Amino acid sequence: MKSKSKNYTPIFAILLLSLLITSCSESKKDNTPWTSLFDGTTLNGWNQKGGEANYTVKDGAIIGTTVHGTPNSFMATDKMYDDFILELEYKVDSTMNSGIQIRSNSIPYYQNGRVHGYQIEIDPSKRAWSAGIYDEGRRGWLNPLDNNPEAQKAFKQNDWNHYRIEAIGDTIKTWINGVAAAYLIDDKTASGFIALQVHSIGKNKTEGTPIIWKNIKILTEDLGTYSRKSPLNPITTKNTLSVDEKKNHWKLLWDGETTQGWRGARLDAFPEKGWEIKDGVLTVLPSGGEESAAGGDIVTTDLYGDFELKVDFKLTEGANSGIKYYVDTDINKGPGSSIGLEYQILDDERHPDAKKGNHEGSRTVASLYDLIQADPNKPIHPIGEWNTAHIKSINNHVEHWLNGTKVLEYERKSPDYRKLVAESKYVKWPVFGESDEGHILLQDHGDKVSFKNIKIKPINNQE
Repeated sequence: MKSKSKNYTPIFAILLLSLLITSCSESKKDNTPWTSLFDGTTLNGWNQKGGEANYTVKDGAIIGTTVHGTPNSFMATDKMYDDFILELEYKVDSTMNSGIQIRSNSIPYYQNGRVHGYQIEIDPSKRAWSAGIYDEGRRGWLNPLDNNPEAQKAFKQNDWNHYRIEAIGDTIKTWINGVAAAYLIDDKTASGFIALQVHSIGKNKTEGTPIIWKNIKILTEDLGTYSRKSPLNPITTKNTLSVDEKKNHWKLLWDGETTQGWRGARLDAFPEKGWEIKDGVLTVLPSGGEESAAGGDIVTTDLYGDFELKVDFKLTEGANSGIKYYVDTDINKGPGSSIGLEYQILDDERHPDAKKGNHEGSRTVASLYDLIQADPNKPIHPIGEWNTAHIKSINNHVEHWLNGTKVLEYERKSPDYRKLVAESKYVKWPVFGESDEGHILLQDHGDKVSFKNIKIKPINNQE
């Protein structure tokens, strides 16, 4: 009997071990209903944008190789994606820089079709920011990995690396080889293509250097079931400065929470009514469409000479407002708005002011109000969506930009400028708009308009 029991013991152990192995194997099985973005044999469903790097298919993988004398190249999905979970694997040469574009776009009016949007970085250099989030063609670094050493160490040099990317609503989360890398909250772009980047190279780099991608799969439905929690604290871009903005001496003109740095145009303090601060958004409340009849205009407490200014704004239906610069609050003490050069904010389709003015079209959105019409082909987003106004004024050369596109320019104090003023409603104010410095103003025109991400770069005061 003893000999029989000894025989049973190893058999039982083998069976138990087999069951444990099977159980572990089953627990690791991925039951996610993925859809493949790459069929393993062709580039069907993809198209190339930007530069002329070479893309081929071999052994079930997409291979991109560098070419001299061409800008960044992108192999992009034909289909556009908004919310999704994406996984893929890649192997990159140690001398290369690359990335995975998500929610990206190529639009003729934006820098002649330049690809722009979120990029999940591929960075084999010593910096090791792979799976960090960069804004290609726009704002630069949004979520670098300088404060995430575990993610920096997770990259495998000269080996396959695995990315998981979740883009759901205004939140983007990434993992590299299972390690949480980036966690960003940003609402700049809600939809776009996915693309595989081959970076441009200098003359000193070797042509034909490869990067390889495989197992590219996506999930677009039931995302709440499959989304993972990230242990990281999120980086929020609303009313903050990016890494590149800090390096380039930009400053927040509004902190997103208080009235600090602002006052009423005809007050010593911020208006007690007519304006609302909520969830990082500054809103002028509706009061019947009359100019400066409720809370009134607000201005910066500081004065600015040469500068660049960026403001995100959101219109409601039929709304009117404006961003003014070189404002002198001592001019026009009577009814109406304070006087200054104005970047018009308007619902062109529904507000009657769009068809008025001494110069045709000069009261439409992004125009120099009543003086110069913005390009009629300007890229304006629909009512209820955010737009970005960008004003540059350097050495009296002024430019208005809308959503990354220049829509007008002029020379302040020039004969042509003065002729326009003489033919406008501003003729009654001597040397209108010619002050060397002035306030920045957000207008209360009695309609609901919201603002956020208000930033300025003083050109002659880079502290």
